[in-house]
Amino acid sequence: MKISDILGMSLGSLFKRKVRTILTIMGVVIGTTSIVVMLSLGLGLKAALMAEFESYGSLKSVDVEADGMYDSSSSDKKKNPEDYLLSDERIQEFLALDHVVSVDPELRVSVLIKCGVYECSFQVTGVTRDVLESKRENLGQGTIPAEGDDLSFVYGNSVIQYFYNAKNGYNPYWDRGELPDIDLMNDQIFVIFDQGSYNPTSDEGGSDEVAPTPKKYIVKTAGLIAGGPEDWNEDSYGIYCDIEALKEVLAREFRGRVIPGQPTRKNGKPYRELFYSTVHVNVDEMDNVNGVQTIINEMGFRSYSNAEWIESDMQVMNIIQAVLGGIGGISLFVAAIGITNTMMMSIYERTKEIGIMKVIGCRIRDIQLLFLIEAGYIGFIGGMIGILLSYLISYILNKGLSLGEMMFNVDSNISVIPPWLAIISVAFAAVIAMLAGFLPSIRAMKLSPLAAIRAE
Repeated sequence: MKISDILGMSLGSLFKRKVRTILTIMGVVIGTTSIVVMLSLGLGLKAALMAEFESYGSLKSVDVEADGMYDSSSSDKKKNPEDYLLSDERIQEFLALDHVVSVDPELRVSVLIKCGVYECSFQVTGVTRDVLESKRENLGQGTIPAEGDDLSFVYGNSVIQYFYNAKNGYNPYWDRGELPDIDLMNDQIFVIFDQGSYNPTSDEGGSDEVAPTPKKYIVKTAGLIAGGPEDWNEDSYGIYCDIEALKEVLAREFRGRVIPGQPTRKNGKPYRELFYSTVHVNVDEMDNVNGVQTIINEMGFRSYSNAEWIESDMQVMNIIQAVLGGIGGISLFVAAIGITNTMMMSIYERTKEIGIMKVIGCRIRDIQLLFLIEAGYIGFIGGMIGILLSYLISYILNKGLSLGEMMFNVDSNISVIPPWLAIISVAFAAVIAMLAGFLPSIRAMKLSPLAAIRAE
């Protein structure tokens, strides 16, 4: 018997008993839908968690701090702390590590920013061109500083809420919920780098000594991160600039003097070189992050990565997803019992047909395949309908609820059905159905031809 004949006979026999077939298919639909929806909820939970981690920084990055030489947990005391400063030489060593694709240093410095009667101390972060380019898509106004331009800042959207009145210390945002009268894009912004020489009162404590006047730099605003003062994102509270432009200003302002936040020699004198506050070591794949981090720690530096948090949380997410899938699998198991019952009833009703096929020379294996394919049809049709129903339920859930906003304050769907899940679910339903029809097909093979023909 040709395979095309078997497929045609199986499909024809399936719908001779339409009501029973439809009810059996409905069981598969419910089982498939239960599994897919349950697994989609687990995938949605995992996606929301990953989005939360990504909001705090790259998942393929190792952050190296500048205070590695103060690691007291090491039994080997560093005799030369200079070897553990984050210099350009260290960056080349990090770049030479396996699986490292790039290294982004950061130079942070504390400054006083003044605009009219308002002022506040902030930490300005100098970053590389690549990092600045990555922030372009988050800008609400302006642009990022061009390479080679004078020093200019990119302000986070929440920075403005910290400015206070320098005369009376009044902060309009924190005290009354009103933003200070500042236009960071258009107002003239003064920046004081040497805060050690700045004293807002000329006669503190009754002293007649006049405080020295620090140099003020007019620093233009290149751009503003999009969002209101209460909208959070990775850059909301940051002030960023080109790291090379920041180096030039610091070298000019603190010529021959110690730059605040920079290490000094044993005699208290400054180094000729500027050292970085943090270095971000970017790895090719997230699976290689832990290995690179281990090597950096063995070099004597202190490092951390988001991958450290993810590993344990992903294990919990996998357990939750397995439990949700198991709950849905119970429905498909019940549907498999229904398929077995349907196929057994079909064999009892078609006993004479089976006997005639054996008498005319039909192979036993073809008879078994006939019933297996019939069961497979039930699983495949039920699986396809179940997938379509799952997408509909997923759409309704995602429109009505937002798991990311409820749990993690990130934009993420509550239900996620990737293409691979849909394909595997249909195939799984068909395979389960064929397994459920295996025992009935064995019974059909063992029927005696003569007894089958005599059956009423």
